[in-house]
Amino acid sequence: MEVSVLNINGQETGRKVTLNESIFGIEPNDHVLYLDVKQYLANQRQGTAKSKERSEINGSTRKLGRQKGGGGARRGDIKSPVLVGGGRVFGPQPRDYRFKLNKKVKELARKSALSYKAQENSIVVVEDFNIEAPKTKDFVNIAKNLKVDGKKTLVLLPEVNKNVYLSARNLKGVEVLTASQLNSYKVLNADVLVISENSLKTIDGVLAK
Repeated sequence: MEVSVLNINGQETGRKVTLNESIFGIEPNDHVLYLDVKQYLANQRQGTAKSKERSEINGSTRKLGRQKGGGGARRGDIKSPVLVGGGRVFGPQPRDYRFKLNKKVKELARKSALSYKAQENSIVVVEDFNIEAPKTKDFVNIAKNLKVDGKKTLVLLPEVNKNVYLSARNLKGVEVLTASQLNSYKVLNADVLVISENSLKTIDGVLAK
């Protein structure tokens, strides 16, 4: 699949790049995409939810009523789970939600996500660019020129570029990553991918093995 390379003014440079078929042209695997996105979201969870059990509640241990003959359920002290203010039964406890995925599964998931974007014609390839000083206005102009303004946009750069990152940071729906940080969730969550030329080389180096 060939894609025209644009400059930051949205004009064609006359050059074209061929997207690697083994990355952008495979039959997407929905199940591995589900697993990879599930793992990414699970890894974001803090796992700090905690409720107090009966033994952790402060209160008297005096038995409140008779064992039998009261007409209701038997209960012990004021910390009983059947009473308001008592301990909670089987409540949440701090835990780690992370789980393991094989490296090849994650690679297939990223290829599947990129292939979906290629099928949707949602990939814009732009020549490598830089912003001289952090200015949101400059990045907005670039987005307008590339006709991606107002869309959830993922910008992939070959390496960390502080000025581009700071210029896009305040824009809703825009995220800037290096190509090596690429993950399935970010790709699927975006409406359009803006990929610099050298980022394609990085993606090929990571996924075309």
